[in-house]
Amino acid sequence: MIEKNTCCTSEPKDETCCCVRKKKRSEEEFKSLMNRLKRIEGQVRGVERMLENDAYCPDILTQVSAISSALNSFNKELLASHIKSCVVDDIRAGKDEVIDELAATLQKIMK
Repeated sequence: MIEKNTCCTSEPKDETCCCVRKKKRSEEEFKSLMNRLKRIEGQVRGVERMLENDAYCPDILTQVSAISSALNSFNKELLASHIKSCVVDDIRAGKDEVIDELAATLQKIMK
């Protein structure tokens, strides 16, 4: 479920505004997403160590490619969850503008 604070009446201009939309995730979804991010964080630290230890460029590039793939998988999982919950709920509530928001989001992440 998406929550929106009602402390102001104007649309949020940035993330510092109190009206930024939020989503309460299930414990399972939260843990799954956090586990993915922790693995990615570990991979990034590994690349840092490789760079510090003068690893061969193709070896570093291979690891960076693995990180990119892991981030793409994270995005796929989060996007699927967003569509199945937030988008569906908004459409059922008659908030068709969520479709434009989804289209804009897809354009941003598919650069």
